[in-house]
Amino acid sequence: MNDSSGFSTVSPTTLADILGREQVMDIGVRPLWPTIPRVAGPAFTVRCPAGDNLMLHAAIHRAEPGSVIVVESGDLDYALAGGNVCAVAQRRGVAAFVLDGVIRDVAEAREMGFPVFARGVIPIPGTKSAVEPLNLPVRCGGVRVTPGDIVVADEEGIVAVPRARQKEVLRAARAKEAEEAEESLDAWETAHRGRIDAILGEFGFDY
Repeated sequence: MNDSSGFSTVSPTTLADILGREQVMDIGVRPLWPTIPRVAGPAFTVRCPAGDNLMLHAAIHRAEPGSVIVVESGDLDYALAGGNVCAVAQRRGVAAFVLDGVIRDVAEAREMGFPVFARGVIPIPGTKSAVEPLNLPVRCGGVRVTPGDIVVADEEGIVAVPRARQKEVLRAARAKEAEEAEESLDAWETAHRGRIDAILGEFGFDY
């Protein structure tokens, strides 16, 4: 398993500046309860066809502790998981669910403090009959996620860091945050005003 511990202190905002739009999940996949803490961990990927949640239920018993289970779902009409699935996942050390689908029993997930990022909530459970391979590339929130990619998620958004670029991206993120920490707001404001005025000037705006 990749060492994702270094990413737990890095904001998705910083990572988005480094990686660009293609690695940032769309706004539909969001925290399902307030004040969810930042999570960071290697992706354990799952694909669930429409109306079926079997493979997510299988994944909670197979994902390594610290994993973020990332699910590509075939619909938004049936819940992928409920309170007991979240509880078992949490007990087994799973860091979070990131689901391109919906769950139920969100109040239970909130009460136990298990982080769930998904498209919403519905009380209707899916069936359990479709067997799919685990840990293959999936699409979640418009992003291609492969097993072992580092998923960083909090209230600012969800970013998938490609496994092959993990060290490079972490170094760049730390350097960017260190640079920003050394810059005062006054200095940032002066530089920002100069940059914006220069852009406006290129378009003939002189007010």
